[in-house]
Amino acid sequence: MLIVSGIPVSSGVAIGKAYILAHALNEVEPYTITQKNITNEIKRFNQAIKQLKSELLSLKKELKKNKMGEYGSFIDVQLAIINDPKISKNPLELIKKSKQNAEWSLKVQMEEIINKFNSIENSYIRERKNDIYQVCETLIKYLIGHESKQLSSDKNRIIVAHDISPADALKFKNSNNIAFVTDIGGTTSHTAILAKSINIPSVVGTQNAKNLISNGDNLIVDGDHGCVIINPTDEVINEYKLKQNLYELESKKLLSLQKLTSKTIDKVSVNLYVNIEDTNNTEPVMENNTKGVGLFRTEFIFMDKHRMLDENEQFTIYRNLTKALPNKIITIRTLDSGGDKVIEHMPNTNQNPALGLRAIRFCLAEPDVFITQMKALLRASHYGNIRILIPMLSSNNELRQVKLLIERAKDILTSERKKFNSKTLIGGMIEVPAAAIDAESFASQLDFLSIGTNDLIQYTLAVDRTDDAVSHLYDSSHPALLKLIKGVIDAGTKAGIEVSLCGEMAGDPKLTKLLIGIGLTNFSMHPSSLLKVKKVILESEFSKLKSKAKKILNTHDKIEIENLINNLNN
Repeated sequence: MLIVSGIPVSSGVAIGKAYILAHALNEVEPYTITQKNITNEIKRFNQAIKQLKSELLSLKKELKKNKMGEYGSFIDVQLAIINDPKISKNPLELIKKSKQNAEWSLKVQMEEIINKFNSIENSYIRERKNDIYQVCETLIKYLIGHESKQLSSDKNRIIVAHDISPADALKFKNSNNIAFVTDIGGTTSHTAILAKSINIPSVVGTQNAKNLISNGDNLIVDGDHGCVIINPTDEVINEYKLKQNLYELESKKLLSLQKLTSKTIDKVSVNLYVNIEDTNNTEPVMENNTKGVGLFRTEFIFMDKHRMLDENEQFTIYRNLTKALPNKIITIRTLDSGGDKVIEHMPNTNQNPALGLRAIRFCLAEPDVFITQMKALLRASHYGNIRILIPMLSSNNELRQVKLLIERAKDILTSERKKFNSKTLIGGMIEVPAAAIDAESFASQLDFLSIGTNDLIQYTLAVDRTDDAVSHLYDSSHPALLKLIKGVIDAGTKAGIEVSLCGEMAGDPKLTKLLIGIGLTNFSMHPSSLLKVKKVILESEFSKLKSKAKKILNTHDKIEIENLINNLNN
């Protein structure tokens, strides 16, 4: 029996057989193509490109059908890479020039691209090489014939790989796979986010699990403690079967909480909202007795269409949301493109997209785009309780410009005699440290605030959350971050406006009591986290949490903070 440790990213216990995903790039060997076979080799390469495109597009349709359209953005990134001439065309020239086989030519081209990425000083851009690596790995699997034999019909498979692409993770969801184990990755990697969302126990960042595990090995994956047990004894298997049964029983019990109102033991109301990306996944909003939608990400509707949408197209989408969610609050965030969310209309030329022309900065630079979206949102607000959320505000000057453009949109609608709600609430997303520090000023000028913790942590701690080398520094209980969050909540309370929190923190039940203790009463999260968080709320006593949370806020040592949070939860 051997135990491998990694990073726990999706809770639960899985017991099954190891299924090793082949590392196709390691198996590629060059061989010479005769002049008369070059045409066939080019055809073989083009067929692999066509096959991958077709599979990704089919997967995207399947996601929409299964009301998982929000994951389409992962597919869009891979489609964009495939369509890049450096991947789809340059290898063809290498085949002709060097008379080498297609998979070798693709590998040579990939290595050239990745070497250029490695020389880039900026870590955000440098780490985008992983997306290219994953696309080329899949194409090579097609070329060497791995894909056809990659998956068997065995049940209770535990996928073990160096890494798993988002597309593969989504494909595996509907197969006989019960857990993921990878050598690389962190808590905010695509694999981690997907595993958590589809409720598959997963451990990432094990470093060498793939080398230690053989196909068919008996495995236990403990998604709560981040360990993988290789060929466990019967006694250990029986112990984990008991844990597995208890976990499944607990999951069934959670369903009984769906219709309950979210209140603490001492009757403090805590509002739960849902984060969604399209109009096909609104059921959790109604089924779980939530307050409504805390974050509708409009950039995904543009990414889905691969173009900018006109006013009427956008209006129809927002109007459909109000039809699907009558009497619910619907918070719609204006276009938040940039970073890892790229829209074809907007070529990403920033050296660091996370700090470049993105979100409201782009909208202010392209006022026509912003006014078009604002007109559509204001028109839809006539039919339901829509609130408009402005992302990535960092200064009062930006806010003044935003308000002027909103008034301009209202004037145009009035002149066009189109109905809209002139009192639509306008809120700001607090995800930049400057905005968090100056929260009182923003709170005095806006109708509500929403704390975007994913970016706020990244910017506050100077940590790229997608970079495995520093992902361990991405700390949602860092004392500086907790103080910023507390300051924003206090600013909202002083101004008499609602403050909500979204991002991974909102859906982490280990942090729920702490956040309630510092005064947060509005949480917005992925549907998969709703009932776990609601359970913690129902078991909490606000009056007792305040003093304990205050002690945590006054603590600066990471280990001591973790111990205090554990004590708070126990």
